Amino acid sequence: MYLIPIPAFNDNYLWLLHDGRRAVIVDPGDAAPVQHALRENGLQLASILVTHHHPDHTGGVAELHESTGAPVYGPAREAIPEPFKRLKDGDTVQALGLDFEIIDVPGHTAGHIAFYTPDMDGRPLLFCGDTLFSGGCGRLFEGTPAQMLASLDRLAALPGNTRVCCTHEYTLSNLRFALAVEPDNTELIGYHARCTALRAVGKPTLPTSIAQELLINPFLRTRQATVMAAAQRFDPATHDDNSVFAAIRQWKNQFK
Repeated sequence: MYLIPIPAFNDNYLWLLHDGRRAVIVDPGDAAPVQHALRENGLQLASILVTHHHPDHTGGVAELHESTGAPVYGPAREAIPEPFKRLKDGDTVQALGLDFEIIDVPGHTAGHIAFYTPDMDGRPLLFCGDTLFSGGCGRLFEGTPAQMLASLDRLAALPGNTRVCCTHEYTLSNLRFALAVEPDNTELIGYHARCTALRAVGKPTLPTSIAQELLINPFLRTRQATVMAAAQRFDPATHDDNSVFAAIRQWKNQFK
């Protein structure tokens, strides 16, 4: 199986998974680069997976569905281009012989979902949309800090070797903030250097892994003493899990 991040817009990745004949595309905000990749690799589009309703994730859905007939699978509680099969927590979708479990992950949007399969070529695979980024998480456009923390907790509980396919190349900017939160985190310092080297030669920093993110991502580390102390310096009113997470998220929102 082949996993390819197709660049789109300024910093999106449209994830293409294929077996050499058939393909799945995740969050196709633009049809053109997907169609180019299908032609270039001689692939037939078998399924379209959508995590949430934002246009940079859905803009190419209608054109790809109309041109290929590929079925569309998306969040039950959000409006995306019709027709599509509505999915909710605990549902399963089969694509390319893989069973993808649906995980509800509200926070970035109210009905955001993620697609998880426990075994793709020997390792789990997660398509998480804009919920989890390497070194960061999505902005809270429609959900609450408590919802996003619960969503991230669910993803953090997945096996450590899970490949995490985030949909934006935000890694370096996220890591600059993470270093402000935990300047003495040696794993973070090393990861920042590795990601900087990748971007210097035009390579993506993704996919990441759950194990990697647990070591370096402040939004998965809000219960660590170092992150809690940083949150309290930013907002002395922090007093529990949700308020620590909310403080770190607000700090990131205004971080330059």
